[in-house]
Amino acid sequence: MPSRQLEAKAVAPASSTATPVPKVESQTPAELPQAPNRKEIWSRSQQPRSEAMTGPRFEQTDFDLQPQSYAAIELIHKQPVNWTHDRVVACDGGGGPHGHPRIYINTDKPEIAVCGYCGLPYVRYVPYGLDIQLIY
Repeated sequence: MPSRQLEAKAVAPASSTATPVPKVESQTPAELPQAPNRKEIWSRSQQPRSEAMTGPRFEQTDFDLQPQSYAAIELIHKQPVNWTHDRVVACDGGGGPHGHPRIYINTDKPEIAVCGYCGLPYVRYVPYGLDIQLIY
């Protein structure tokens, strides 16, 4: 039985007029913005994008083609304040599968109470005669 050769032999180039392949350097810019509307980090547990997007996982990633969503921190500040007469309000983020677990927020203090999940602001109506200033 004849033996088969499993590996192909390397073929030498016929001429030396072949165009050399240019070496592609990393396209990562030195300064990557966190989001189009934010320049710096907004949480203590967050790393700057230039530090977070390193290592072998992001080696050949072109960051110009990656989506850069807007930071929701400024969008949530545009939400109107929910005024209530109750001392405790329940927030479930809209309910259903798109919401979050129901939490109860104390609105006794004369300041805007914010939901820890979705960031919706709540404040209690104060009786007449009390002059307070809301802190946000």
